[in-house]
Amino acid sequence: MTTPATATTETVDTPAGPARLTWHPARAPRLVLAVGHGAGGGIEARDLRALAAELPRHGVSVALVEQPWRVAGKKVAPAPKTLDTAWRALWPALAAPGLPVIAAGRSAGARVACRTAGELGAHAVLALSFPLHPPGRPEKSRAAELLGTRVPTLVVQGGRDPFGRPEEFPEGRHELVEVPHADHGFAVPKRAELGQEEALEILAAAVVRWTASLG
Repeated sequence: MTTPATATTETVDTPAGPARLTWHPARAPRLVLAVGHGAGGGIEARDLRALAAELPRHGVSVALVEQPWRVAGKKVAPAPKTLDTAWRALWPALAAPGLPVIAAGRSAGARVACRTAGELGAHAVLALSFPLHPPGRPEKSRAAELLGTRVPTLVVQGGRDPFGRPEEFPEGRHELVEVPHADHGFAVPKRAELGQEEALEILAAAVVRWTASLG
């Protein structure tokens, strides 16, 4: 098995302040997965760590994107418009390797990826734990963001995600993979039929398969 190269970090100035990229490069990359974190945490999220560990073995370099508010040590994410502004400013650095870039994110980061994919020329979109609606408020749907990407899109969703269970998602061009028993952070209860490591393996395997289909 090929051993991925050592991770490196890069600071990029944006109109919202400095952002940080942590690169997990593949030895012979064919794609870049640029993945942002959610509004309640950073790049230490279990799903982002799992992808950064696995995808470089399959020819996909992973750039973990820390939004300026996280780099500055703030506790609360800014408005979506500010998140989008920072993401746009980061795009030239993400595209610098000269490879097709998959716009990706978890939760709020998935919304950013979906909203900006078309204008930035993203090769595809990966939405992890897409927040289809606020918990208990299905009438506040954000489906339009997901349905408007206009590029190949994969949603990986926990089976008991309060921000939108897999069966709640509308029909569309996107592909959806369920991680059984997982919540919004892809945590599974101890009593579940599968363990935490198995849940992350399902997630990673789905993304590996999907990225292979993108060329």
